[in-house]
Amino acid sequence: MHEPLIVFLDRASLPVRLKPLAMPHHWQEYPQTQAHEVVDRLAGARVAISNKVPIHREMMAALPDLKLIAVAATGYNQIDVLAAKELNIAVCNIRDYAIHGVAEHTLMLMLALRRQLLSYRQQVLAGAWQAASGFCVFGAPLHDLAGSRLCLIGSGALGQATAALARAFGMQVFFVEHRGAAVVRPGFLPWDEALATADILSLHCPLNDATRGMIAAPELTAMKTSSLLINTARGGLVDEADLLTALQTGQIAGAGLDVLVTEPPTAGNALLDVALPNLLITPHVAWASVETMQTLADQLIDNIGGFLQGQPRNLL
Repeated sequence: MHEPLIVFLDRASLPVRLKPLAMPHHWQEYPQTQAHEVVDRLAGARVAISNKVPIHREMMAALPDLKLIAVAATGYNQIDVLAAKELNIAVCNIRDYAIHGVAEHTLMLMLALRRQLLSYRQQVLAGAWQAASGFCVFGAPLHDLAGSRLCLIGSGALGQATAALARAFGMQVFFVEHRGAAVVRPGFLPWDEALATADILSLHCPLNDATRGMIAAPELTAMKTSSLLINTARGGLVDEADLLTALQTGQIAGAGLDVLVTEPPTAGNALLDVALPNLLITPHVAWASVETMQTLADQLIDNIGGFLQGQPRNLL
């Protein structure tokens, strides 16, 4: 059998070293790939690597040599997994690699909002401290994380890692049961109770048909006006227009986001067109510490090597 061709469609999305694959192969990589380029670039490939490049049914059907789609991320909503199964194409993803990076970023967003980091930094830059009559400047009210009630939607590895850090800060941590669940698992809160009582609601669940738009006007209205919303999962979990309204009207106290519905937001985004002191947005980098990305890269190569050796890993 000829040496397998492995094609990385968006290599620039993973700017760390890839360890050598310990078997004969041909490697081709592209910094980025547009949808109309996918089929041509994967022609003859046995393995496709995609971080965020969509691979749909029509593309797969035109690629008879393709046997594995290795997703260079945990989220795989850009891959038509059902079509892949029907066409006998395996799909694997990365698991449990960002437990430190995403959890730390989540806590950073919480801290920055509860401690009013942006507001006080702006006051120092504007000279308010230099002109103060006393030794400090009192501005936006500060709040501790200790004693706060954190409700986590998603109890997988990332949710559990965030919970561990939150407990170290002295927070009361609860996981949230699925909306409408007939039975509430031990240690979980019913959906409605979590929304109504959370000081901080943090999202750590996948994006799919059941979760798309799960936080919208009804949920935001049910939350306390002193509460925060944190999303380091997927932008599509939140209705952005409803969130902007909730922030502007004081329905909730603030939001920290690392993800948006459309990434990159080249056509603009209403949340980026405002300068709200209670809105903190980072550009999908919770996962992007050097250490976390290297863990991902190493697991990606292990996933591909395992599959080619007849020992597939992390199959969906």
